[in-house]
Parts: sequence; C-alpha cells; structure tokens
Amino acid sequence: MSGYTIGVDIGTTGTKTVLLDTGGGIVSQTSRESTLFSDRPGWAEADPEQWLANVISSLTEVVDAARIAPSDIKAIATTGMVPAVIAIDAAGRPLRRAILQNDARAADEIRTLATALADIDLVGLTGAALTQQSVAPTALWLERNEPDIVARTACFVGSYDWLLVALGAPAHVEKNWALESGLFTIDGEPVGSVMTAAGVDPALLPPVRSPGDVAGGLSSEMAERTGLRAGTPLVVGGADHVLSAFAAGVEEHGDWLVKLGGAGDILVASDDPVVDRRLYLDAHPVPGRWLPNGCMATSGSLIRWFQSLVGGEDLLNLDREAQHRRPADVLCLPYFLGEKSPLHDPDLRGVYAGLHLGTTRADMYRATLEAIAFGFRHHVEVFRELGIELGRASITNGGSKSTLWKQIHAEVLGVPVHPIVDHPGASLGAALIAAVGVGALAGWDQCRQFVRLGEPVVPDPANVAVYDAAYQEWRDLATATTAISHTLAERTRQ
Repeated sequence: MSGYTIGVDIGTTGTKTVLLDTGGGIVSQTSRESTLFSDRPGWAEADPEQWLANVISSLTEVVDAARIAPSDIKAIATTGMVPAVIAIDAAGRPLRRAILQNDARAADEIRTLATALADIDLVGLTGAALTQQSVAPTALWLERNEPDIVARTACFVGSYDWLLVALGAPAHVEKNWALESGLFTIDGEPVGSVMTAAGVDPALLPPVRSPGDVAGGLSSEMAERTGLRAGTPLVVGGADHVLSAFAAGVEEHGDWLVKLGGAGDILVASDDPVVDRRLYLDAHPVPGRWLPNGCMATSGSLIRWFQSLVGGEDLLNLDREAQHRRPADVLCLPYFLGEKSPLHDPDLRGVYAGLHLGTTRADMYRATLEAIAFGFRHHVEVFRELGIELGRASITNGGSKSTLWKQIHAEVLGVPVHPIVDHPGASLGAALIAAVGVGALAGWDQCRQFVRLGEPVVPDPANVAVYDAAYQEWRDLATATTAISHTLAERTRQ
C-alpha cells in the first residue's frame, strides 16, 4: 500500500512539516518559527500552544500545496526535542510552558539527587548520567518551586508526544523519551529509586510506546481545524536527533551524523549499546540497533543569538564576511545554556577570548561557528576513546545550508563530510515512520530510497593544521574558565 504521510518536527527554534508521497518522495513542506523563552540565565522554555497553532496551519498548507484530498493522508507522525517536559492535566492541556531539554535551571536538584543516588550506577542502569537533561531534576525543581502545578498534573509527556495528545491520541511517551529521561532502565523498566528520590509519582508517567506504533486517531475537533479526515492514524515518531539520523541514512555500524539544529547533535550507528557517562544512548528506530550520541545545549540557537546581537544581519552576509577572516583568531566557548554532553555542566557559561580593538563582527561570528564544530570534535574524541569505529560522516539540518559552516566542520573534524541533499531533517524521518507504521512502506529497509548524499565537503589541509592547534587551546580555555563560570552562575542564581 502506497500513499501520503505527514511528518512534523517540533524544534527549538521552529516547527517543520513535510508531506511524503511514498511512491515518489517529498511533495510539499513548510516551516513556522517558534519562540524560545529564556526568562532567567540557563532557562529554556517554549509555549506548546504556539507549537499546536503552527502545526494546525502547517497541516493545512502542505495538503493544499500538494493538491490532494485530505482523505489521501494515511498517517501523521511527530518528532521533536527530547526529553522536553510538559506537565498536562487530565484533559491533556499544558499547565505551564514546556521546559526544554537544554534548560539548565535544576542545578541544585541535580546535586541533591546525585547525593541521594550516589550508590547507584545510573549510567549502567539507564544508559545516561544524571545531568541537566534528566527528567528527575526537572520534576524535583517543579515540586520545590511550582507545587501548585505538580498538584494539578495528571502526567508528564514530551514535546512530540504532547502534540499527538493534542491531535487526539491518549497520553504516552515515546521509547527514547523514556530512555533519555533517566527514569527508565535500558530495557524500559521504571527505576523506582530515581522516582522516589525525585518525588515522582509513577502514576505521572504514561505508557511507553515505540516508533511506528499507532497511538490513536485524529479527533473530530482537530479534523475540523486542520481540514483532515477524523480518525487519521496518529503514529508514534521519536526523538528529533534519532529520526534525523535515520532519515539521513545513518544505519550501518560506524555511520555518523552531525546535526546542526537549534541544539547540536552527533550520533553514530552501533550494533551494540554503548554506555558512557559522557554520552547518551538512544535506540535506533530499526529494532535491535543503537545510537550512542552526544547533544550540545546550543548550536543554531547560539548562531541566532549572535545574529540578534548584531542587529539581525542576514546570515548569508555574515557568512560572506567571515569567509575571508583567518580561522581561529578568536575562540568561543559555546556554553550559553551551560553544556550537556560530554561535560554535563549546567553552570558553564559562554566565553569569547582573544578579542582586541581590531576584532570585527566577522571574526566573532566565525568563532561562533567554529565553537560548535570544536564541540563536535570533543565528542569524536570520546567516541574513538571508547573504540567506536567511525565510517562515513554526514551533516544535516538548517545549519548545513551554510557552505562556510560545512567547510569549518570538515576542517575541525579532519574528515570529508557528506551533506544530505534536500533533507528536511527529522520531519522526513517522522513521515517515513508514519508510512512504516500503517503499511504504506513495506518495512524499514524501504526508507533508504529517500536518502540523497551530496558531494563531500573536503577539508583544506592547511586549515586542518590550524584547527588542530586551536582545538587544544579551546580545550585549555574551557578548563581555565570553568571555576569563574561556576562562581558567576552561583551569583546570578542568587
């Protein structure tokens, strides 16, 4: 059975929607901007109702653009940031803004839980260390600071899970939300000791569903608002970085991907689960495969911040200016929301070093691009230290449209990188999973036909040498500034 499916990606800075013809590829796509709220240092929140409004208008737009009947849509699947935390009431309504995965407010709660759980090997048990990304510290922060919200909470769900709930599915969380939350074992069993320490009532966690599961059908209300057919299957998608890698062809052991979204993700396909406290572990959509990975708190969001700082200058213009500046004349530490992997330190802060009166905005912009690439190189070092074989490197998502940024990544990483052509990212992965979930594609192997690799971006050996030296300076700069970052973080919290 062929047909049309829709994939929706709830990102840090925007919502992307694609309409896929399983017999021919992407037919139409659209995007909407989302507002990132950071009311205090280290905070990162979003408004779920804005997500829903974006999605409703986007569903209508992609179907109208394709000139097909709403009844032709076989299924909808969603993807997004993980593990965002949304407290919802019994009717599925959000009780506050979503707390995003790169939020760093729960530093005290992390310390509290680390002490309480000191005798437990959380990494071996859950696949991840206790970090700012873990759900338990966020839940404990809510209990301490917003007890009225917790008292009214029926359950906690993730970003893309909530969207399916809003469209008509029962409450649930997807497998990788559960895995990355730190509340479940690698095998998917709840960890009672963590929940007890965080004061999380197990009843607040809905059932765990796997990618490709049909979670429910489009409600009559949402059918009226979107123009689609009531009962259209709503299929569980998955974490955005996982689905972006899946849709980029990261499948064979050693394939790896740099994902330049609002946050920065790097994933490598593995035949076996790889557990290390510096990394995260996700399950590949294809059963039996794994994706050890890292996620940096900022990537595209840092670029957007710099863009706003210089008056909203067009990014292509900034690229052109920076193209002619020397590499690594200025160093930037990209820890503007603390840092997730591999450092797991919410109290780190951003730094620019090497400034002088001749420094231009082009130098600082280039340093900002380089900072993200240095962060990915830090992860590559960890992968290799763990004995993970790295094969073909790919690069995707919004930032990969920048020719300069791709070149910088190739030179900082020291390998050719393959752009994915016409790749909308995780939204395509969601549309493919929707198709597999309802039988519009016969199986997971049928998804490979939609991957198109571009010509590799080849590093310039001269710049590779410069970046090799600068990377060590960048690591040393991070070490030298950690203590002052911590004192600044403590003082601004007070």
